[in-house]
Amino acid sequence: MERTAPIRFRRAPTWSLGWNNILRLLLGLIDPVVLMLCLWIAAFYAEGRLSAPYLTLSLVVFALTFPGTARLEMNGWPLARHILTGWFALAGLLLFFGYASDYIWMFDRSAIVLWLLLAPAALIAVHTLLRGSSQVLQRLQGEPKRAVIAGLNPHGIALSHEIAANPYAPTRLLGFFDDRRARRGDGGDDLPLIGSLADLPRYARENRVQIIYLALPMATQPRIVKLLDALCDTTVSIYFIPDVFVTDLMQGRLDAVGDLPVVAVCETPFNGLNGIVKRGSDIVLSALILAAIMPLLLLIAAAVKASSPGPVIFRQRRYGLAGEEILVSKFRSMTVCEDGGAIQQARKNDARVTRIGAFLRRTSLDELPQFFDVLRGRMSIVGPRPHAVAHNELYRKSIRGYMVRHKVKPGITGWAQVNGWRGETDTLEKMEMRIAYDLAYLRNWSLRLDLYIILKTVAVVFNDRHAY
Repeated sequence: MERTAPIRFRRAPTWSLGWNNILRLLLGLIDPVVLMLCLWIAAFYAEGRLSAPYLTLSLVVFALTFPGTARLEMNGWPLARHILTGWFALAGLLLFFGYASDYIWMFDRSAIVLWLLLAPAALIAVHTLLRGSSQVLQRLQGEPKRAVIAGLNPHGIALSHEIAANPYAPTRLLGFFDDRRARRGDGGDDLPLIGSLADLPRYARENRVQIIYLALPMATQPRIVKLLDALCDTTVSIYFIPDVFVTDLMQGRLDAVGDLPVVAVCETPFNGLNGIVKRGSDIVLSALILAAIMPLLLLIAAAVKASSPGPVIFRQRRYGLAGEEILVSKFRSMTVCEDGGAIQQARKNDARVTRIGAFLRRTSLDELPQFFDVLRGRMSIVGPRPHAVAHNELYRKSIRGYMVRHKVKPGITGWAQVNGWRGETDTLEKMEMRIAYDLAYLRNWSLRLDLYIILKTVAVVFNDRHAY
């Protein structure tokens, strides 16, 4: 059975702008705008003007925080805790790279301190105010649109759950229409089965229905065509929810080839602008990190060379982007350099691991040379960890969706690793959970998620007991 992994950083949905989405637009802008305004206030307070470094930092902050997080359902301490956690992560990352690059000295110290204190307080106040006025904003959008669902089946019911879960959605569901009442039962969530599909056109005209969601299986194409023909003399908006969307989609979305619409079922998250953002962040972050840790790299290299015979850097074949073989660099931590058809994973108290190698593996310092692989374009800082080619050939036959993780570049760290699935995978169940987290990362990628993983990695490697 395929395993799924929880994730707190959901991929931001695609939405169109308009008065019927004013609340969603406001939620997307509130965090970046508040943080920018607080930075400008701090700059004017400390220096009396808004200089170029503050404008540059404003753009960086906007890019990292847009779209903002919806917190309408939070209040009190849960709201404050959520905001403070996110702010500490963002501020910590900016301060780290500010010190590493000496960019921080371009700012007045009092302005930075004021911004660090003012921003989270302002976010808490604005979100509290927004929650209190959300009903007013919702009324500005007009009356909710009256909608029905054609198809009382699992994905029709799933759609009703999604709409019901959002109390601020500009849609009011009236019920279901379906031909097979006896087999399907009622719709749940207090939504009635209003009638058959043949009854839908008349009901839509008489009850001013504005939206119809067609949640009928694609195998019933004749019924769908017949229903669409019958709805031609109405002004209702019609949305088709194909049952392909209840499968395990990977970056599923609509696209077009010329004028022909197509549905993406399994795709990389790094197409177009996302790919530019991902590669740009990899280059900038890895260059800054390498500049900061260069003395440490030289110290580790000397320790490895003195600890046992063999090369300082060990390169092993891995599967990279699109399943192509790449060479991944590591500080040598064993007395052997295995890279054949059968490779034994390191185990606890493994005799092959050197004394310095045990420390390097436990703290993940043996992975530091992979930042050079990131600059070469072979890897990314964050992504599914690359497995030995021999392990890939074993697990691709045993775990559904295993090779999908290769639709992105492998990473130095990943969502699975910071959630405890790091180190030896001596059972199939452990590898299944690692893959589940890798696939969750692909479905929900965002730059914010990458930054969170990087920060959490620092805390995890010094407390993790699963790496040998």
